[in-house]
Amino acid sequence: MKKSTHMRKRDKNFRKLKKNNVWFSQLTFLLFIFITIAAFVLFASELIVYLTLTQLFDGKRLLDIKADLYSNASEAEKTFIYKSLDKELEAYIIEDASGNVIHSNGEDTHTDNGGYVEAVDGENTVFVFSDKEDSYLIPKGGDLHIDFKKLENDSKKNKLFVTEEIEKYSEDVVDEKTGVVYKTISMDDENSKQIMAINVIRSSVWIVSEIKGGGRIIGKYVYSVKMSDIFFAAGLTIIIAILLLILIFVIIGRIISSIRNQKRLNNIFLKDEITEGNNWTFFRMRGSRLLKHKNVKYAMVNIDFVKYRNYCLCHSIEEGEELLQKLDKAISKNIDKKKELSAHYASANFALLLMYDELDELKIRLSELIDVLKHTDEEHDLNFHVGIDPLNIKLDEKGKPVKLRDLDIELEYNNACAARATLEESDDTAIAVFDEKLFEEQRWFDTVVEHQRSAIENEEFVVYYQPKYNPNNDELSGAEALIRWNSPEFGIVPPGRFIPIFEKNGFITEIDHYMIEHVARDQKRWYDQGYKCVPVSVNVSRAHFVEPDLAEQIRNMVDAADARRSLIEIELTESAFFDDKKAIINTIKKLKEYGFAVSMDDFGSGYSSLNSLKDMPLDVLKLDAEFFRGDLEDERGEIVVSGAINLAKNLHMRTVAEGVEKRDQVEFLAKQGCDMIQGYIYDKPMPGNEFEKRMKSPAS
Repeated sequence: MKKSTHMRKRDKNFRKLKKNNVWFSQLTFLLFIFITIAAFVLFASELIVYLTLTQLFDGKRLLDIKADLYSNASEAEKTFIYKSLDKELEAYIIEDASGNVIHSNGEDTHTDNGGYVEAVDGENTVFVFSDKEDSYLIPKGGDLHIDFKKLENDSKKNKLFVTEEIEKYSEDVVDEKTGVVYKTISMDDENSKQIMAINVIRSSVWIVSEIKGGGRIIGKYVYSVKMSDIFFAAGLTIIIAILLLILIFVIIGRIISSIRNQKRLNNIFLKDEITEGNNWTFFRMRGSRLLKHKNVKYAMVNIDFVKYRNYCLCHSIEEGEELLQKLDKAISKNIDKKKELSAHYASANFALLLMYDELDELKIRLSELIDVLKHTDEEHDLNFHVGIDPLNIKLDEKGKPVKLRDLDIELEYNNACAARATLEESDDTAIAVFDEKLFEEQRWFDTVVEHQRSAIENEEFVVYYQPKYNPNNDELSGAEALIRWNSPEFGIVPPGRFIPIFEKNGFITEIDHYMIEHVARDQKRWYDQGYKCVPVSVNVSRAHFVEPDLAEQIRNMVDAADARRSLIEIELTESAFFDDKKAIINTIKKLKEYGFAVSMDDFGSGYSSLNSLKDMPLDVLKLDAEFFRGDLEDERGEIVVSGAINLAKNLHMRTVAEGVEKRDQVEFLAKQGCDMIQGYIYDKPMPGNEFEKRMKSPAS
């Protein structure tokens, strides 16, 4: 059967349950690490640029002061300015308005690669040139950019760090084992301050400052990184790295914890509490994926341990559950876990999804599996019922093949259970297959359930009456109300096709109400029209007797129709008397108090209890039709029927014989003192309008 919209939504929820959220945690963790590192790198680079620009504009302001002084200075004052520049700058050039060099000091190493650089505040600018020799800074697009290629090349050539001054404080150490010479720096109290003040990295740019009246000063400004700066940066980096590692370990711990929680969650939702193996939820989820495999034939299998309750009663529930664990493990060992599936469904039922080629081969395999299961407990003779539902031959409502992936696993398992249920009358090990007949029965079951509510609302159920006659004078003495379903879609449906379904799904209690209400209305109408009314018996299901207020319900329904209570007889099947005996007796007593007659139907059809007759205050005893299926010429048969009638008389109960079809049976029953006969010898069940005629005239 194809999945409904509700089933597809349920499968979607199962898939959500199965999804492992740990992957999301891992991706979140990786994204966090990436963002953290990127943010750290960005922060570091922005910090370097900020410090560089701050120093750059400090140098620019110093040079601007010199340029202002130079523009109005005399020759003597200019000489003083030159000396000041000699001290403050490593090299510089002073040009006139035509670009001719007026004065210079140091080597001119500036390039023609120049440009404006904006300050951090975005308001001021400075024009700079890069240096030919030791500049890792390049002016471009209003910013200073680091020349990473030059950094890499100088690093490879060991030119990045200024090592001459460091050499003064280093000494060679020879490794005794390898003979390799290492340089070490002694950081004692005497030279630590000097070492920290050494400039180990330097980079230069040339700053331009315009002179009023024409000309400019181009000064070489050197950026230097001291050893103390290196130690500070290294320490800061180590601290940040440690904090980052701590954070990473915390996140990893959370991920591990979430993985464990996910596994615990899976165990709660996907593991069976009794067998500790797969449960039904896991079976449905995993089975849906297996059915997507192409070119593979699957069968749904239900295995039921027969008499499991008896096993627990004889031993204990704990031992019973231990046996279920052994059975589950034995089943799991005998399947292909990659392509097949098993799970504990409920009670002593196990679900299996097995591959097969031929059905006969599958039966042989299951027989061998059952043999293995039988040996899980050598001290007891274990028996199993097996139901098989082949999944490769399914058709939809239009007769088209249904793809395996579109099948609903729960419905297919129910089909396997339906096949297994056909074996319930026997306690021996057996295998049954869900065939076309069972499929039609299941389809009819679903159809009845689908239509039951609308049928009762539209009053499609019709009350038929089968008369009861006095065998001594053939007078109408009573009737039994029987139900028929007059369906617009299916026509007249006999009760045997829908009553068992209602008894199974609990809808039978509503049918009871429906019948009592309609019989009460008919009795009221016939009484008002002057008919000679006779008592009509109405069957009440055994399921209804669990309700403590059943007698009050019946009383209220009859009173609502304003019918006479004495014209309504409540009929109970013999099997109902084996339920809660105390509750049934209490209900019968209340019904009699309210004025209703109560009868036992089908007496002799099952395990009749004479003790029940002793305790139950019944008015009528109905002899089952099985008494009259053959001839009553058999002396033993006559003795039994005669004894039952005499027993009823002695208990002050009237008797009704149902299913009587022969005249000699009528004569025998009349002779034995039977009060009424119900059967085809007199009349078959008929609609209410025909029954009215029987109340007017005697039977033909």
